[in-house]
Amino acid sequence: MAKYLLLKHYRGAPAAVNDVPMDRWTPEEVTAHVQYMEDFATRLEGTGEFVDGQALAPDGMWVRSDGEGRPPVTDGPFAETKDLIAGWMIIDVDTRERAIELAGELSAAPGAGGEPIHEWLEVRPFLGAPPTITE
Repeated sequence: MAKYLLLKHYRGAPAAVNDVPMDRWTPEEVTAHVQYMEDFATRLEGTGEFVDGQALAPDGMWVRSDGEGRPPVTDGPFAETKDLIAGWMIIDVDTRERAIELAGELSAAPGAGGEPIHEWLEVRPFLGAPPTITE
């Protein structure tokens, strides 16, 4: 089994087919979208392929170390940046093809007008252990 991260971009990914921003959806459309995501996760829990997933708030900040004994440096919030991650899901699947299949399903969550979004999802495999080198 291999773990994959499915990233949902609110901004920064290629445009979706149903490209109406969520802040223009009706409350019923938002509810239907969230329900689709929950049902999808529940189905994957049943197959043992769901690891975790979360929606993310649009506000955030950058943080870095400023050196030993000094407080961290922060910069932000950056809600206006061009790339904004809306949420993520971690799956644990047998093959890369299965990860792509599930990402395709997830991209069809309903959006405005109850129509599938067909949004682009970023699919990233977890970094595995480096190969053992023997001489």
